[in-house]
Amino acid sequence: MKHEVTFDIPTRDLGKTDVHFLVKIDNELLGKLEVSKGALVWYPPNTVLGHKITWLQFAKLMQGYPKAERRKKP
Repeated sequence: MKHEVTFDIPTRDLGKTDVHFLVKIDNELLGKLEVSKGALVWYPPNTVLGHKITWLQFAKLMQGYPKAERRKKP
């Protein structure tokens, strides 16, 4: 199962323009993630309404997952 993630970086500050990530598995669209200054929104394929979560909610959600990933050095 090959994952493909593409993104479009805006030419302005993130506060004015969201960053969009297209996520695909085996060349099939899994969904679109919009990242903004205030929240994350996940849009499944062929939908108009997304699933929105604030950064604080996201941080709390991720705290509940096991710490299995080590931070990569730049």
